[in-house]
Amino acid sequence: MLLTRASEYALLSLILMARDDQPADVDTLSKKLDISRSFLAKVLQSLSREGILKSYKGAKGGFALNLQPEEIDLRKVIEIVEKKPIVVFECSPATNNCPSGKGDFCMIWPFLNKFQQKVDEFFSELTLKDIL
Repeated sequence: MLLTRASEYALLSLILMARDDQPADVDTLSKKLDISRSFLAKVLQSLSREGILKSYKGAKGGFALNLQPEEIDLRKVIEIVEKKPIVVFECSPATNNCPSGKGDFCMIWPFLNKFQQKVDEFFSELTLKDIL
């Protein structure tokens, strides 16, 4: 599993927004975080489309949390911005769907499957409030 900059930027932005009562505009966030404005805008728009953030237009526009920090689980945030599930290995949760076709006799599948379950559980239970 490799989390990209999209996940990092999303989490950092959510932390900043959770600490402020005002909507945060992309320019301000990108300057505070010293990151690309255009890339951050795409990340925030994807979170807005999925209901994590609320988007405000106009002179005092920007983005704000649409949910309470304890309602925002990190697994959902990461999967939204990465546009795919969090995967430790390209291993199926069922031996009959093994990408290599060797699931029936794979000796490491039980370990990888258990590891994936732990990762899924960890990120599902971890909320924005936990990292604030």
